[in-house]
Amino acid sequence: MIELSQTLTTPSISIQAEPVGIAQQLCQELEDDIVKGILPPGQRLEEPLLAKRFGVSRTPVREALQLLTATELAEKIPNKGVYVSLATPERLTAMFESMAELEAMCGRLAAIRMTSGERHNLEKLHHELAETVRLGDSDGYETLNRSFHNTLYRGSHNEVLVDVTLSVRRRVAPFRRVQFTSLARLASSHAEHQGIVDAILRGDSKATEELLYAHIMEVHDISQDYLISLRKAAPANDMPAFK
Repeated sequence: MIELSQTLTTPSISIQAEPVGIAQQLCQELEDDIVKGILPPGQRLEEPLLAKRFGVSRTPVREALQLLTATELAEKIPNKGVYVSLATPERLTAMFESMAELEAMCGRLAAIRMTSGERHNLEKLHHELAETVRLGDSDGYETLNRSFHNTLYRGSHNEVLVDVTLSVRRRVAPFRRVQFTSLARLASSHAEHQGIVDAILRGDSKATEELLYAHIMEVHDISQDYLISLRKAAPANDMPAFK
């Protein structure tokens, strides 16, 4: 079981709000830490340590953890506590299949609906990503990669689709970002982007759809390997039974 350690020893934050507002703010802080990989899948979220970290009582922390479990970024295990979600391989596949279908749909529509300015911005981001690959800057790549995909979502010009896509993306984000620990993956990810950008620039909706689906499922394979390694690393009798 992965325990909280130095990641929860940051200075307390000053929060001046009503109890419900405090819980929501704490939940947002924890969501950000999970998505950024500061709190990895399988890590236990202990109320006393979180209360100390944020400089608050345990009551708003407890409320924040309840809110966090509703997002599926964390899960409460009976008699064990709350942990950053560590999905089963089957659950992870289901999430990535959903992500791939949604991104593919966004791409198909974007190839048809993107304005010339949006296409130019996408191409610009792609060139900026190339520079991070050259420098081996995985953090920079991860940040720009989010902007790249968000630009694709917005290019669909379908607000409902964008909202749903971002919601699912948030659920898989802790696993999705694992790929950026490998410099070789940065290069291959960028090469996959090249095909997507080319298809969008020529308005080929079918090719964009197919390439984006394949791109996300490639990340799925990397994430599955990471998930399996996490489960193998933890003692069998010490790993909570995630669904």
